[in-house]
Amino acid sequence: MTNEFPPGFLWGSATAAAQIEGAAHEDGKEDSIWDAFARVPGAIANGHTPEVAVDHYHRLSEDVALMKRLNLQSYRFSTSWARVRPGDRFTNQKGLDFYSRLVDELLEADILPWLTLYHWDLPQALEERGGWTNRETAFRFQDYAAAVHDRLGDRVRHWTTFNEPLCSSLIGYAAGEHAPGRRDPRAALAAIHHQHLAHGLATKVLRDLGAEEIGITLNLTNAIPNDPEDPADLDAARRLDAIWNRAFLEPLLLGAYPTDFLNDVEAHRFEEFVHPGDLDTIAAPIDFLGVNHYHDDNVSGHQQPADGHEGLQPTSRPKSSPFVGSEHITFPTRNLPRTAMDWEVNPEGLRKLLVRLGKEYENLPPLYVTENGAAYEDVVDNGAVHDVERVAFIRSHIEAVAAAINDGADVRGYFVWSLLDNFEWAWGYNKRFGIVRVDYETQERIVKDSGSFYAGLIASMDRASNESIVGA
Repeated sequence: MTNEFPPGFLWGSATAAAQIEGAAHEDGKEDSIWDAFARVPGAIANGHTPEVAVDHYHRLSEDVALMKRLNLQSYRFSTSWARVRPGDRFTNQKGLDFYSRLVDELLEADILPWLTLYHWDLPQALEERGGWTNRETAFRFQDYAAAVHDRLGDRVRHWTTFNEPLCSSLIGYAAGEHAPGRRDPRAALAAIHHQHLAHGLATKVLRDLGAEEIGITLNLTNAIPNDPEDPADLDAARRLDAIWNRAFLEPLLLGAYPTDFLNDVEAHRFEEFVHPGDLDTIAAPIDFLGVNHYHDDNVSGHQQPADGHEGLQPTSRPKSSPFVGSEHITFPTRNLPRTAMDWEVNPEGLRKLLVRLGKEYENLPPLYVTENGAAYEDVVDNGAVHDVERVAFIRSHIEAVAAAINDGADVRGYFVWSLLDNFEWAWGYNKRFGIVRVDYETQERIVKDSGSFYAGLIASMDRASNESIVGA
């Protein structure tokens, strides 16, 4: 394995608007589905809400200065649809002013803005008109994309349409564990297709408006059969791969849904959502593919004993399965270290995933690892956070990216998740992913050892012309 990265390899960190901004009802912003979902009793751990989050809306300059201190070359952030177009009724200039200031300060700090249009915060008013089950929402997303580009397109080069559409479709509309909290498999399938369509429509309008680099970010996994000799486990792995990976990759890259996925969901009449010309729109060429990866999924087609994991492992295990057409997948534990999310630590999985993508899709655009990180139970010790496990996690996964590049994967950047501790969706403020600790009472920021490690690694890349010291 080589520890070298290609010239121009991009080092960054990432956040999402709903998780960090707060100011949930200031300067014209109205409810997103997460604001509404947080008011549902029992929906969010401890009744937490994103109303204040980590107050990034009022601490923008402080947080950009922190990014510069950490030597970030790029910052991946999302704009809030509910802030830019409250209720999707009008374009809110005060909301766009905030993102314009953010972009200006990033550029002044020599940090590349990497913008994501949708990181799950649909205006609640659109959800009340059907949300992503309503085909019209895809066209409203196109209008929102144009509004953001009209204000920021002179300074932002990199545009991501969606972050992890699997979560905002399947987990939000079938499992009910994410906003809007529905448990309707057919609604989830409609959401999958309408989000794909929205991506294609937004890609076209952004291209027409002159956007330079357009892509999408998918959360992808390796589906590992618990017993590679067991037909039930092999089929469980196939079904998970179909609905988790290929149902998202192949419409974008091949202009078609996987045949086995269509067979798996046949009872739900998925084909009724797909109109003539949709797949051509969805398959418009993209300039990059963002890959979010935290762990593999060890799967079985059998019921597991009490210590096994049933349901969806990569989130707060849903009360009903989001795997439409694949309802009886279980997740046996393997003898691997685990994070505070109870997720496996297996950096080799990231290498395998990145290499696999290049081998299976001839027209694959350049890859960026747009999220990778870990939650651990951090402890403040005399004003410091010695998060040894997170340092090891980040180091080993960056080594895995280097190994993937050495094996032929065209990976051009790595964004650690997350810059700041934040509102971790259904987990509320109970899980900390940040390389910077946030005291939620005082909003004080403390750079953890993992943040210092990452800053030093990036500085070493600059000094040594991108020669990595991650294995040192």
